[in-house]
Amino acid sequence: MRSSKPYLSEIEAPARSEVDALPGLTLLEFGTSWCGHCRAAQPALVEALSQHAQWRHIKVEDGPGHALGRSFRVKLWPTLVLLRDGQEVARVVRPTQTTDISTALSAA
Repeated sequence: MRSSKPYLSEIEAPARSEVDALPGLTLLEFGTSWCGHCRAAQPALVEALSQHAQWRHIKVEDGPGHALGRSFRVKLWPTLVLLRDGQEVARVVRPTQTTDISTALSAA
């Protein structure tokens, strides 16, 4: 299993307009490095993404006042927002199983 990449800080994260303009398939993962639910989801997320290499994966650190997370109305971590050409097509909140994530990736 490959190691998980770090979450982008609010300064590093793309603006909503940049996200809306992304071509193709993008999985936005909102969470934090210290969140237990986020850490627990990483093995399932890495495994699911290894079976769906066509997906761009962007990890965004979320929290109160973080504009990108608020624009997607993120309430719980981790929240996975699946986009096709910048438009939301699916969402998975607090996934625990690889199949939860893989099913959403396949359907989108």
